[in-house]
Amino acid sequence: MKKTILILIILLLAFTAGCAAKNTPSATDSPTAASLTKVTLPLGYIPNVQFAPLYVAIDKGFYQEAGLSVDLDYSMENDNAVLVANDTLQFAILSGEQVLLGRDKQLPLVYVAAWYQQYPVGIVSKASANITSIADLKGKKIGLPGLYGANYIGAIAMLDSAGLSESDVILDSIGYNQVEVLMADREDAVVVYVANEPVQLEAQGETINLLKASDALDLVANGLVTNEKTLSENPELVKAMIAATLKGIQYTIDNPDEAYEISKKYVENLASADQAVQKQVLLHSIEQWKATQLGYSKPDAWTNMQRILTKMNLLSNDIEVSTCFTNELLP
Repeated sequence: MKKTILILIILLLAFTAGCAAKNTPSATDSPTAASLTKVTLPLGYIPNVQFAPLYVAIDKGFYQEAGLSVDLDYSMENDNAVLVANDTLQFAILSGEQVLLGRDKQLPLVYVAAWYQQYPVGIVSKASANITSIADLKGKKIGLPGLYGANYIGAIAMLDSAGLSESDVILDSIGYNQVEVLMADREDAVVVYVANEPVQLEAQGETINLLKASDALDLVANGLVTNEKTLSENPELVKAMIAATLKGIQYTIDNPDEAYEISKKYVENLASADQAVQKQVLLHSIEQWKATQLGYSKPDAWTNMQRILTKMNLLSNDIEVSTCFTNELLP
C-alpha cells in the first residue's frame, strides 16, 4: 500500500511539473507574429546597402523584440510625407527639409530620431579642376539631378556658406548621371551623395576633390518621422520604433561586415555588384551616422535648414522649429 501511494505521489508531482512547464512562459520567449504591431516604413529610394541598419533591425529581430513587424516600402519621399501626415502611415524615413516643407503646408509631421548626423550631400570635382574650396565654385558649371530635393538644397546651402548664390554658378540638371558626366568632362563639378558617387569615381581611378555640406554647416538629414496624432495617442509605439531602429544603426556601426552580408538578403544584385565599392559605400555611410548619442537632433541644424529654405523662397510661413522635432523619446 505504501509503495502504491508513493508511486501515485510521484506521478502527481510529475504531472503538476509538466503543467507548470507548459503554462509558464520562458524568459527567451519572443512575441508571436499575431501579437506584433504591423508597421510599414517607406524609405523614398530603391533597396540599397545604405539602408543596412533597417535590414539588420529586421534580420536580427530587433523590431520583433520591440513588438513590431516592419515592412519596408520603397516609394517617393513627397508622397510619404503626406501619407504620414494624414495618418495613413505612422512612420517614414524623411529628410529634415521635407519636414519643414510639410509643416509649412500645415502637415503635422514630427521628426523623432536623427539617423544621419551629417547632411549627406557634397560637391565633387576632378583634382585637375583645382576646386579645393566652395569659393572656387564661382563661375563653374555644376551638374546635379535637378533643381529639387536634398541635392539642390545642399548645393545652395554650401554656396551660401561661402557668400555665393545660385546666380554665381551655372546649375545644370543632368539627372542621376553624375559619375558619367564628370568622367566625360561635361561639368566642372557635380552634386553627389558623399557616400556614393565619390567612391565610384575613385574606383575608376579618378583623383577627386570632395567638398561636403556637413563641413560647411549643420543641416538636418534623414531621420525617423511620425505625426502628431501617433505621438500623442501612442507614444509607446513611437518609443519602440525609435529604440529598435537605433539598435540596428548601432549594430551596423559595430559590425559592418555582418551588416553587409545581411544586406545581401534584401538588396537584389548586391551579391553580384562590385563588392569593394559597395562595402566602401557602407563604410562611408556609417561615418555619417556616428554620434555621441544616436538619434539626437541638433536644434541649430533645424534653424540653419529653415534659414536656407526661406532664402530659397520655399517656405511661406514663419515656422517654430521646435514643433518640427523632439529628442524626448530617445532611449
